Amino acid sequence: MVSGTSAGTGKVVVNRSMSLDGFIAGPGDAMSWIFDFMPPVEEAFPEVMAATGAALIGRRTHEVGERMADPASDEPEPGYDAGALFVLTHKPPDEPVPGITFLTGDLGDAVATALAAADGKNLEILGADVAAQCLRRNLVDEILVFVLPVLLGDGTRFFSSPGLDRIDLEPLESKRSGDVTILRFRVRK
Repeated sequence: MVSGTSAGTGKVVVNRSMSLDGFIAGPGDAMSWIFDFMPPVEEAFPEVMAATGAALIGRRTHEVGERMADPASDEPEPGYDAGALFVLTHKPPDEPVPGITFLTGDLGDAVATALAAADGKNLEILGADVAAQCLRRNLVDEILVFVLPVLLGDGTRFFSSPGLDRIDLEPLESKRSGDVTILRFRVRK
């Protein structure tokens, strides 16, 4: 069990899987390598899913998720079934997408909207750009990282946005579950 996540406490949590060399996606936004080492989060870490009430992602992460989606599934995107799904974008689609709320405008307002929808549970921030923006604005409470035993060599870095200043973290937990090393940090504010 990943401690501190079982009840959900209305925290904003950057949550990601990462290769040992610091990539959250491989070349061409490839993410299937994650499933070589980790079963779906709802199976492997049900406490994380139970603590999560909503997710906020960027448009690029949304598009990668759409490419990975099973066309026969009713789920709008893989791995986002732990509550409401919000996509932060400058260009929302013309037609509504079932199960997804597209947000435009201020990042702080988007985080507040998604956190309110989480209804006392945690808000997961997924994707490199939105996570870096949230960290820059001091909106993140914790970072949860699932480190996978692979070196990808290239792709999208954990934080690839220039201009991110030093952020000190307080280690809360480290543990191993199968092939996955789990690290949890509190963002010092």
